Amino acid sequence: MRIGVIALQGDFREHLELLALLGWQGVAVKEPSHLVGLDGLVFPGGESTTQCILSEASGLRQPLATEVRSGLPVLGTCAGLIMLARTIIGGRADQWSYEVLDVTVMRNGFGRQVRSFEADIAVRGLETPMRAIFIRAPVITQVGEKVETLASVRYQFVDGASREVPVVVAGGSIIATSFHPEVSRDPRLHELAFTR
Repeated sequence: MRIGVIALQGDFREHLELLALLGWQGVAVKEPSHLVGLDGLVFPGGESTTQCILSEASGLRQPLATEVRSGLPVLGTCAGLIMLARTIIGGRADQWSYEVLDVTVMRNGFGRQVRSFEADIAVRGLETPMRAIFIRAPVITQVGEKVETLASVRYQFVDGASREVPVVVAGGSIIATSFHPEVSRDPRLHELAFTR
């Protein structure tokens, strides 16, 4: 299996390490030529607005759009979820996304860095719970009809409201998470995304 990881900014190295744990070849994607012959793509966590700017500067924006719309399996984590979402709440005026996953996400919806947290979550398709690490994570506020929620977490927001929110979603060939599975070094979501 040959999986590309968008390596412009963020925690792409951790994703490459997880792919190696699975015995797969990880490819650091920094320019359009790196997209040739891939079996899947990872959009990593990081800073989504910076990733937008760097995607334009590297010439990757349009080639990536073509790949993700072609049905290639894709995993997006944290900022990667934002990059794939149909609608973004709280983005900068010049921020864009690939609009291939029918969800609405709120940037930093779980709060600032001080509100970062961990939780054990049950993910449909995995036999045992996985540790989820949320760092300035986006909140999925709306899920489209053709998108399936694979995991949720109960969270008490700054306004005092406690509610269940989706944190792993799947639509077509895409799986996306609000959290960072690569930080907990658990490769099972990567395996699920590229072998289901």
